[in-house]
Amino acid sequence: MYEALVPAELGFAESGVPYSALYGDLYHSAEGGPGQARHVFLRGSQLPARWQGRARFVILETGFGTGLNFLATWAAWRADPEACDRLHYVSVEKHPFRVDDLARLHQAWPEFAELAAELRASWPTLAPGMHRLTFADGRLVLTLLFGDAERMLTSLRTGVDAFYLDGFAPDKNPDLWSAALIGRLGDLANWGASLATWSVALPVRGHLQAAGFRCDPSPGYGRKKEMLAGRYVRERPAAPPPTGAPWFSAPGSPAAPAASAWRRAAGGSS
Repeated sequence: MYEALVPAELGFAESGVPYSALYGDLYHSAEGGPGQARHVFLRGSQLPARWQGRARFVILETGFGTGLNFLATWAAWRADPEACDRLHYVSVEKHPFRVDDLARLHQAWPEFAELAAELRASWPTLAPGMHRLTFADGRLVLTLLFGDAERMLTSLRTGVDAFYLDGFAPDKNPDLWSAALIGRLGDLANWGASLATWSVALPVRGHLQAAGFRCDPSPGYGRKKEMLAGRYVRERPAAPPPTGAPWFSAPGSPAAPAASAWRRAAGGSS
C-alpha cells in the first residue's frame, strides 16, 4: 500500500522565489528559474545535442517541484529540428503541487505559457503511484511518480540516458540524496548516461562515484560557483536476450497502464 500523499504548500521567500516551509528551502535559484534549468540541467546534460538523431531518449528527474525543468526541456526539444523521435521524461515527487498552485507559479514564466497550460490541463489527481501524461501527439511522455522516491524507483524498470538531480538541498532533504537512492540511479543508467545537479556536496559526490558515475565540478549558475556534471562509466555484463517484457515499466498503481500500453507508447518493444 502507498502512503497517503501530502500535497506541497505554496509559499514564497522575501525575494519572491517559490519556497517550501516543509523543507526550509527554495524551489529554484533566486537568480532565475528558467536560466538555472537551462544552465544546470540542459547544458549540464549536453542537451539538445545528445538526443539528436535518436529514436528514443529517456530523462529521469528527482524532484518535479514546479515543473520548470520539464517545461524548459520540452521547449528545447520542441524547438530542435533534429530532436529524438520520442522523449520520455520520468520524474518523482513526494509532495506535488495542486493545479491551482501550479497556475500561480507558472505566471512567472511567460516564455513557457503555452506548454505550462498544456501541462496543467493534463495534471493528474493527486494520488500516490504512477501517472502517465502524453503530449505532442504521443511523442513526448511524462511519467510522474508520486510518492517516496526510493520506493518508487525500486520498482521502476527502464534504461535512462540523462539524470536531473534537483531535490532540495542534501541537508534539508537527505532522503533524496542517499547512497541507496543514488545507487538505484546507477542501476537504471545506460552506459554513458549523463548526470547534472546544482549540488556539489561531498557526500553526494561520494555516493555518485560509488554508483558508477564520474562527475566533475563545472561552473555553476548565479551565485553558486560550481555544479556537478558527469557520466555513467561502469561497464556491465552483456544483457540477456529480451523476454518480451516492455522496455519500460513503473510501480503498479490504479493509474498504471498494462504492459502492452507501455509497449505501444514506446513504439514497440525495442
